[in-house]
Amino acid sequence: MTFSKYYNIKIVQVNKIEYVLFYTVPIMKKFALLYPLLISMFAIFIGILAYLQGISFLDLMELKTIDLRFEARGQISPGPDVVLAVIDEKSISKEGKWVWPRSKIANLVTKLSKAGARVIAFDIGFLEPDDKKIVNTINEIQRTIHDYDIRKKEIDNYLKNLKQQANNDQLLADAIRNSAAKIVLGYFFHTDSTESGHISENQISIHKNNISGSRYKFIRYASGTAQNIPLIEAETPQSNIEIISTATDYCGFFNMLPDKDGVVRWMPGVFKCMETLYAPLSLIIVSAYLESPISMNIGEYGVERVQIGKLAVPTDELGRILINYRGAGKTFPHIPVTDILSNNIADTVVKDKIVIVGATAVGIYDLRVTPFETVFPGVEIHANVIDSILSKDFMYQPAWAAIFDIMAIVVAGLILGLVLPKAGGISGAAAGFSLFIGHIFLCQYLFSHKGLILNLVYPLSVIILVYISITAYKYFTESKQKRFIKNAFSTYLAPAVVKQLIESPEKLVLGGEERVITAFFSDIQGFTSISEGLAPEELVELLNEFLTEMTSIILKYKGTVDKFEGDAIIAFFGAPNELENQEEIACMACIDMQKRLSELREGWKISGKPELYMRIGLCTGQAVVGNMGSKTRMDYTMMGDTVNVAARLEGVNKIYGIYTLISETTYNESGNKIIAREIDSINVVGKKKPVTVYQLLGYQKDIDEHMNKTIDNYSNGLYAYRNQDWEKAGSFFKAALELTPDDGPSKVMLLRCDEYKINPPPKDWDGSFSMKTK
Repeated sequence: MTFSKYYNIKIVQVNKIEYVLFYTVPIMKKFALLYPLLISMFAIFIGILAYLQGISFLDLMELKTIDLRFEARGQISPGPDVVLAVIDEKSISKEGKWVWPRSKIANLVTKLSKAGARVIAFDIGFLEPDDKKIVNTINEIQRTIHDYDIRKKEIDNYLKNLKQQANNDQLLADAIRNSAAKIVLGYFFHTDSTESGHISENQISIHKNNISGSRYKFIRYASGTAQNIPLIEAETPQSNIEIISTATDYCGFFNMLPDKDGVVRWMPGVFKCMETLYAPLSLIIVSAYLESPISMNIGEYGVERVQIGKLAVPTDELGRILINYRGAGKTFPHIPVTDILSNNIADTVVKDKIVIVGATAVGIYDLRVTPFETVFPGVEIHANVIDSILSKDFMYQPAWAAIFDIMAIVVAGLILGLVLPKAGGISGAAAGFSLFIGHIFLCQYLFSHKGLILNLVYPLSVIILVYISITAYKYFTESKQKRFIKNAFSTYLAPAVVKQLIESPEKLVLGGEERVITAFFSDIQGFTSISEGLAPEELVELLNEFLTEMTSIILKYKGTVDKFEGDAIIAFFGAPNELENQEEIACMACIDMQKRLSELREGWKISGKPELYMRIGLCTGQAVVGNMGSKTRMDYTMMGDTVNVAARLEGVNKIYGIYTLISETTYNESGNKIIAREIDSINVVGKKKPVTVYQLLGYQKDIDEHMNKTIDNYSNGLYAYRNQDWEKAGSFFKAALELTPDDGPSKVMLLRCDEYKINPPPKDWDGSFSMKTK
């Protein structure tokens, strides 16, 4: 035939019926390899385009991966140069509520200076004058004395000294000016014009003068174009009051700009305000500590670096410094301010060190979110920046990061595009997984050991996209043969067998295997009379609803539905799939089925439909399962003694007036979650040995104290019954019925005791009850 150049023809015989299958010939293989490569190249193009343009969701995920990389790296021990003098709960308790008089801060500066601190920095602002009620009172006294023309030199000197001691702002300014340690003040910028509209030009001029110690003194521009590059803009400064600001040459802003997810990962290394560039608190602290000037290099594409003397600090193009967090809160030493004021620390604790004063007490400190914690004091963020600079341990994105990220996208996409078309399902997944994990480990290694941040999300997204796309392509092309077989054979064979033919054709033989299963049989109580009272359409609708709900629960617990016979459901657990704890799982399925049926009855009752009750028989044991049937039709089913017992137990429910019976083999392995009670030992038709049966009552949590007492009475009655103590047995069964009047087994056993009083069983009676019918 002419089409044979494109297809191979194969004749397959199944059950003496011949089928013709068509297969594509090797001439098409080059297309099978070319298309996946084209798919991978398209995915690479999409990935690169997304990387260059930026996708908000993926960018946010990339930020989250940085946090995860910090957590995976773990804590780093900081250097000894930075300690925190914290206004904590202990200090608030002993020194009084915040805000403290500035005389107390002045005392703190003096004590730290005498203890040998090299730099004292404040992550708090002195933005308004301190309370001057005492000073104003002294001024009023002086005016009054002057009005009464009282002139006494001693009084004048006393009031003058008293006023000087009461002027807290002057005390703090003097303490700063007289300190042997360098003092760095903190201030902030208004970054929103709506916040600074009330500030006059004169006030702005004063604020600018007050923060002159924060200006970059040396700025190197690569060209004239570099002078116009965009930087982070600020509206107006909010400085400390003039008397304090002029007491020191050092100050820096403590603004922090969280990422869009609220996490502080960057410290702004520069703010541009009214054409002047200003440095943050942390950089000014390092500059003061090293006694080195601070400068900035700006290229045509943005900030290249910040320098403190000869020490270069890497930044991004906006001048932001990526914070290399050392760990969670309290990674740096926290010294309560009250201990310093009370002289309860050794001088060595702060000698020659940077001491940053800030608040950590709940309610007064600025809460920040960091990669390590969602509640982190802002003062310790400055400590992390300072420590990483002093130790030259930076976290940054290198200039070649974008090239690396794009190459990672290209290489990963091409590797998968070449490997996946030739690989099987498992090997293809292994290749994709290896690339995925490999890129993660590479980025984590460079992060932890080299301080490099490379993009994770975009290369990983391309790996996923290429893998899914090529896998989908293979499914829709290379699986055409399997779908053809399924469509052709489903007309003649059961779907389960067709699936086996597709996946494992060698299994499509008559017969099966012997294995342990739990057989399930159910039937609707009085269904014949129910069906007679319904129209055919109503009956089908009711039955379909019942079978759908019950079947879904069986499948939920990984059971296999064998078949439906009218209103009966035949199923089993433990084949063809291996199922651990199959006895417990089967019992759980039965409990849930009865519970769901109870819910359905409520709805049927409201809508005027018959209320269905279901009897279930469950038995665990050896059975033969497999493909069984005729030469022209076969089904995956079960057979054997276990199956017969399960079917008999379903019917035995009627005798005892209950709805779920399980065999002893099922009960013994049903676990601790399940509660069941022994009902009787019965001789079923077709079995020589008696079968001990149990009523499945529910989960342990479903059984109350009332039912437990019923179970105990019944158990005691059953023991007396088997010992032929009919009177004692009857008394226990009566006690059970007093607790639970509708208890079917107790009613049956009580009647049986009364009967045996009149007609005792034979002397060789083994305590079992013989069933007369199936």
